[in-house]
Amino acid sequence: MKQFTINELYEVFCQHPTITTDSRICPEGSLFFALKGDNFDGNHFALSALEKGCQYAIIDDKSYAIDDRFIVVENVLSTLHQLATLHRKTLGTPIVGITGTNGKTTTKELISAVLSEKYRVLYTQGNLNNHIGVPLTLLRLTKEHDIAVIEMGANHPGEIKTLVNIACPDCGLITNIGKAHLEGFGSLYGVLKTKGELYDYLREHNGHVFINSNNALLKSIAHKLNVTTYAISGNADIQGSVTACSPFVSIKWHKKGEIPHTVDTHFVGSYNAENMLAAITVGLHFNIAPQAINHALKTYRPQNNRSQFVETEHNRLVVDAYNANPTSMMAALENFKTMEFSNKGVILGDMLELGLQSEEEHRHIVEFLKQGQFTSVYLVGKHFGAVADQFQHFETTADLIAFLEKQPLQNKTLLIKGSNGIGLTKIVPLL
Repeated sequence: MKQFTINELYEVFCQHPTITTDSRICPEGSLFFALKGDNFDGNHFALSALEKGCQYAIIDDKSYAIDDRFIVVENVLSTLHQLATLHRKTLGTPIVGITGTNGKTTTKELISAVLSEKYRVLYTQGNLNNHIGVPLTLLRLTKEHDIAVIEMGANHPGEIKTLVNIACPDCGLITNIGKAHLEGFGSLYGVLKTKGELYDYLREHNGHVFINSNNALLKSIAHKLNVTTYAISGNADIQGSVTACSPFVSIKWHKKGEIPHTVDTHFVGSYNAENMLAAITVGLHFNIAPQAINHALKTYRPQNNRSQFVETEHNRLVVDAYNANPTSMMAALENFKTMEFSNKGVILGDMLELGLQSEEEHRHIVEFLKQGQFTSVYLVGKHFGAVADQFQHFETTADLIAFLEKQPLQNKTLLIKGSNGIGLTKIVPLL
């Protein structure tokens, strides 16, 4: 059976540009990439994918190739990467790359909304920001797209370098550097080094960087870059300030030397102002008019349990339970503390993947809670359980649900925050 070169495979892709990696989802005429995982081998499912409608199956175990519908390559994953890069370079579409510890998905969404005021934009769906999601997003590019916004995530050293070499961004930003995935990175320096691989790529390829000038860590690695700066309450090319947060955030912003603009949003959490200003800065770089930028920010509504304000029949909720790490958890608590509501309580779930620093970081949160600014505190997960002290603790979200069914919470304003793996979103219908 002949092994295909990447150029020969690209010719096949141009005729059949729909990609699937799931043998349960096989659009007619699509290409099935037989990826391997920790517990599965996609080669096993190649024939099934063809029977369900795929035109070709790309495999790396030739023993499964029983006819010409099987395309044999040396490694399916690396072939997917090469194909995505070839497609991206062939089209030449401008690409904005985004990474960071906190806020990258929200910033990606806001930048995409702003750019969509003028351009046809392809952007990362959900959080498909890893070594599989990034190439699959790039392979959705068509000649109809004017620009692409690609989110890149990492939990181990070197991952951003892999992703930027696939996506080849023309410009980009790092939202911030915080304490996340310390189990994989080992330290805050490990986070900085890996996220900084976006800067390294853009430096080597004469790209453009948008940087928060208030962030000393980012400034420390931003040498010899083409830079546009932004800052909330700081000196920068694009400057902004929070004018209200009760509970929704309003900001005033302006390009240095020009008239200010004000915009009201549907976000809770003053920490989102930096994400908004990043989107404003990228929008101005791509010649989006200020009025159009404000329209995008004003009409965008947070989704997927990120900085959402929900009023139920019984309570007011600030739902920020998609993910959590020490940096984002403390930012959410500090912001919630300033909100002018009575009877404020918090429901916090474990922050995962912190490794040896987990107990210290969870204890730090508990010590903050002991200051007594909240009328009720509910902690969920084994890591909080180790340090919960006087606070009410539940080993699992199921235990919390059982408690809430017997003792419903009413007339409270509640912050719900925790790592996605804890599943705190399941409690929202009970509140």
